[in-house]
Amino acid sequence: MKKLLFAYLLLIGLFVLYVYQYQSDNTTNSQWSDYELRGTIDENYVMVTFQSGIDYWKRALKGFEDAAEALNVSVEYRGATQYDVDEQITVLEQVIAKKPAGIAVSAMHPVALNDVINKAIDADIPIVTFDADAPDSNAHSFLGTDNFQAGVVAAHKMAELIHERGEIGIVTHPKQLNHLERTRGFRETLASEYPHMEVVSLTDGRGDQMTSKEVVDEMIRDYPDLKGVFASEANGGVGVGQSVLEQQKKDEIHIISFDTDKGTLDMVKEGVISATLAQGTWKMGYWSLQHLFHLQHGLASKMEAGTSLPRFVDTGVTIVTKENVDDFYPNE
Repeated sequence: MKKLLFAYLLLIGLFVLYVYQYQSDNTTNSQWSDYELRGTIDENYVMVTFQSGIDYWKRALKGFEDAAEALNVSVEYRGATQYDVDEQITVLEQVIAKKPAGIAVSAMHPVALNDVINKAIDADIPIVTFDADAPDSNAHSFLGTDNFQAGVVAAHKMAELIHERGEIGIVTHPKQLNHLERTRGFRETLASEYPHMEVVSLTDGRGDQMTSKEVVDEMIRDYPDLKGVFASEANGGVGVGQSVLEQQKKDEIHIISFDTDKGTLDMVKEGVISATLAQGTWKMGYWSLQHLFHLQHGLASKMEAGTSLPRFVDTGVTIVTKENVDDFYPNE
């Protein structure tokens, strides 16, 4: 009799435990259902860049695609094939006409894209900028490097390399905001903290290896005592490296570049480029899509009172030298 009673009590206990677990699961599902970060595969988000074929965008696009997989949405990559702001405006107009769920754009000019970006916002298409901002546009967020601070980091590294003394050249994009900010951070840091270092030449490399090589060829002829060159982007850095190699100045001129395309990493490994600054490009793509998804689904308005998506997300930089360069090659 006691055994039978024990069996009944055990069965009742198991039933009560089952009912409790069922109710708990139901409550959890109910609590999360309104906020579940899952879209539909026909929900399409677009990344728009310029010079769309260069390696630089691959990591950002990978982050965009990884976020899409996590959110169960689809993504598309479009861009101007050349360094041409009119072409990028045309591409962005074409994307807007298809009414995507959201757009992430790297703005090659800080002002020229404002009208077309605002057009997307007016059409209720969420849009964020990444890597290069259009700060006076109505884009919801900018996700990228704190470019002024990156220039500061580059200046301190250059000072270390040339022992705080010597003539410096800069190869940059003088009309693109992120490069303007890097250059400003670099120059202001040298001016305020390193009185024996002087920027003697600032030139436009146009994001092109051959152009950058040619302007540095001329720079070296004009300033034979040149000790360092800061290139604010990867193609420029490789072009500077080619010039220094051709003129047999590898052991005399230190180069600091940007980004981690294979050509740049190879030159770091060979000691041609002394250091490059690795940007958080995967994070730019990943969090751009997360922001767009939140905006498309109205999730930002469902966050805690007094909070919203940040206007600026700093994705950071890391100094890459010969000592740690192998860590930045993509896994095969």
